[in-house]
Amino acid sequence: MFETTPALRHRVNTNHPTSATSAGGLEGDARHPPNLGWVTTPRRPDDRPLTVGELARRAGLTTRAVRHYDRIDLLKPASVDRATGYRSYSPSQLETARLVHLLRSVDVPLDDVRACVTAAGDPHVVATTLARHRRRVEARATRLRGDLHTIDHHLEELAMPTDQATPTDPTDALADAVVAQPAASGQVPDTPAALAVLDPEQHRRLAVDLFNATWRLMEDDTRTAADDDRMLHTAHASRYHWEWRGTPTNLARGEWLCSRVYAVLERGEPALHHARRTLELCRENAIDDWDLAFAHEALARAYAVCRDADRARSATEQALACAEDVADPEDRALVLADLETIPRQPRFW
Repeated sequence: MFETTPALRHRVNTNHPTSATSAGGLEGDARHPPNLGWVTTPRRPDDRPLTVGELARRAGLTTRAVRHYDRIDLLKPASVDRATGYRSYSPSQLETARLVHLLRSVDVPLDDVRACVTAAGDPHVVATTLARHRRRVEARATRLRGDLHTIDHHLEELAMPTDQATPTDPTDALADAVVAQPAASGQVPDTPAALAVLDPEQHRRLAVDLFNATWRLMEDDTRTAADDDRMLHTAHASRYHWEWRGTPTNLARGEWLCSRVYAVLERGEPALHHARRTLELCRENAIDDWDLAFAHEALARAYAVCRDADRARSATEQALACAEDVADPEDRALVLADLETIPRQPRFW
């Protein structure tokens, strides 16, 4: 039987925007008491202990993961039944479990997760941890794409006659060229004399090696300010040497490299300039497949660095559309993985 007191009726009449009288009073049918909304007795907070399964389900973890985090002292239960070994968790541990799930879902190392848990989820600690991990992920993605470029260059070399083999160190190529005769044709106007003596194949070798040197610097998450400067110079130097020997595809990839370096250094305007040049070269020379997809990726990344979220998303959608036409599944997967490293843009596909 639901009963109301005069005091309760008084609170309803004086505080609720619709009085009990205007709603037909509180009496009604005792078998079907009226819905008092906010007037009903508030529910007690659910402070009962959580089982392993309940914690796992509500935090997005698996029960196996919860037990593992207990074993490594990352997420200890509030109590353990001595007789049965049954674990119980406090509801207050739910947010910690969710934080662990968030960090581990993007492969943050356990030691870093532990530091965030120890700091009780302090936003500054978590943000610093994620920023540091993002740099590691970006370096990893750079290494993968660099490996792919290296493989392409090796395949090109294997297809060349053996008498055209060249040194692998850029300084070796330059030193060998000092005593060489200037190229009969293909000289770039206003070229310094030291570079004019290089033949086209030596320019190609330098472009390749400088490209790879830039990748190695981008892979290094301990770079100094001097390394950042060197990374910029090697990227532009690689692009310059492709002028002598490269195909339009090489030129587009050189522009892409310059854009990526500026994006890594959070310099939006030059990143955007070189991304646009990449896309222009692809369109002017009917370059498609993964190069076209990466041209749109570069544009999306540059817009993201410029904090233009709408254009970054639009360029990302273009990159995703182009990725559908990439013939090799591994190349397509690489494009999609690279898109996930675009800063300040949550995955929406």
